[in-house]
Amino acid sequence: MTFTSKQEADAYDKLLDSAEALATLLEQAPVNLDEEAREQLGLFLATEKDALMAALKGKATAPKAPKAKKET
Repeated sequence: MTFTSKQEADAYDKLLDSAEALATLLEQAPVNLDEEAREQLGLFLATEKDALMAALKGKATAPKAPKAKKET
């Protein structure tokens, strides 16, 4: 990935660090998730940090329209 500024690169690094921490937390979940699912879910939650924080604080947020799934 190419960034136009150090600030953008640092923000992306922070996002990836958060995603990794969330994926590690999900390893302890009482459901079976494979590594790829944990990583994807961790990245999603890190990307949606504001909505996640609002939900944890008990605030209602309007759901975003779902993104189209990429076919691999």
